[in-house]
Amino acid sequence: MNADTLAFRTCPTTGLKVHRPAEVLIQINAVTAIVFLLVGGIMGLFMALTRWQTVHLLNEEWFYRLLTLHGIAMLVAWIIFFEMAILYFASAILLNSRLAAPWAGWVQYVLMLVGGAIVTVEVLMGRADVMFTSYVPLAASHWYYLGIILFAVGAIVGCVVFFATLMVAKHEKTYEGSVPLVTFGAAAAAIIAIITLAHGAITFVPTWLWALGLIPMMDAEVYRLLFWGFGHSSQQINVCAMVSVWYLLGTLTTGSKPINEKVSRSAFALYILFICIASEHHLLVDPGLSAAHKTWNTGYFMHLAVLASMIHAYSVPAAVEVALRKKGYTKGLFEWLKKAPWGDPAFSSLALSLVGFGFLGGISGVVYGTEQLNIISHNTLRIPGHFHATVVAGTTLAFMGVTYYVLPLIFRREVAFKGIAKWQPYVYGLSLYAFCTAMMFAGGFGVSRRQWDMTGVDAPFQVNFGPVVDLTMAVVGISGVLCVVGGAMYVLVAVGTLLVGKKINA
Repeated sequence: MNADTLAFRTCPTTGLKVHRPAEVLIQINAVTAIVFLLVGGIMGLFMALTRWQTVHLLNEEWFYRLLTLHGIAMLVAWIIFFEMAILYFASAILLNSRLAAPWAGWVQYVLMLVGGAIVTVEVLMGRADVMFTSYVPLAASHWYYLGIILFAVGAIVGCVVFFATLMVAKHEKTYEGSVPLVTFGAAAAAIIAIITLAHGAITFVPTWLWALGLIPMMDAEVYRLLFWGFGHSSQQINVCAMVSVWYLLGTLTTGSKPINEKVSRSAFALYILFICIASEHHLLVDPGLSAAHKTWNTGYFMHLAVLASMIHAYSVPAAVEVALRKKGYTKGLFEWLKKAPWGDPAFSSLALSLVGFGFLGGISGVVYGTEQLNIISHNTLRIPGHFHATVVAGTTLAFMGVTYYVLPLIFRREVAFKGIAKWQPYVYGLSLYAFCTAMMFAGGFGVSRRQWDMTGVDAPFQVNFGPVVDLTMAVVGISGVLCVVGGAMYVLVAVGTLLVGKKINA
């Protein structure tokens, strides 16, 4: 048996050569991502049952503590661990290549795991009640900042391994022509990731030194500017990775091919050039930036990134329609849609992710990102409603969908509990639609975000809302619980497949 046979196996379904070290790294990153999803989901349950004013489960101290952990686990740990798995899949597996440096992949994993564990412990011990933004002069322990730095450095190492693998594949001619569109999109995500994580290092290394007492003070305005280069741009990595997964899911579930690859690749380039600029809508009330700067940013440049999303939002469904019409579903305008594989959880995840991101998250983001409306909406529940639609209904649901193919292709197990898997995207996606819509509606009435009690108890001035707001917040609570149920169904199927799923022989 030669070394190539030992290092690779051939997937019986796709015919792709699977580099075994890359396969192990994909598995371990994906499993760890799901563990953090479970942690973040449990925290989310506590959040929903506390913001539901009638229940109001947690006290003030534990609300802010678990809100911090919810943000870190869901916005950072779950998604970036899963993106590391996507980067290794899009490079080594899709290009039939060996992973450039598997040892560096393990350095990535260990750094991110240690960093994530430190942050989790520090938050639960009450030494980092600073919420996701951790605005200075609000201070956490120096261990908290060190954990974030280690996590970010690990993610940078993962991106370097990805680009090195692309070079190896090119040099060893493991593919012909251009890289697949999915790999191109993953490369765009990795470029944005490096820009984002560099902002994270510039933000948190001085903050760590400040927490150690080695720097006398931190400038709050400079911190906010640099933080949002990390805090919001990290969600732009998710957007890019999510769109890549959309194209992959379209191909896997219906056999679709992009209508025009050049246009789709151009849209990814627009993301690289302009999407990070959108982060500055967090600073529209800060005095340090000029009015002209804010106007150009939110009135012009941001919309070039929006244009990219609109291109993908038309391209992916169009490709699916063409693929299904080629299969003979040509009667009328919508037979192709009626005959689509709605019982395949990967396809339903794709469809719900597209609609959730495009209509709820995307449109609300454009509206709330304009300077005039941003000022009156930014500190209300409208914004969590918007970003739950983009990050959860969009990115998380897309990642859940691709899991239903990763399990048999990479873990070589048949998906267990197929009945639960079939309904999971609908429970999760539709409850998220209700959850996000209710939050945006409540925000329109002035219900604030990041606040333990919306009535302002213990504050100098109390706020009395009408019954319609109580009803809306009840919808937030109930649909939030249903979201957690949908998330638990996903974890049950994924973990159940690993434990009791039927093995697929290579």
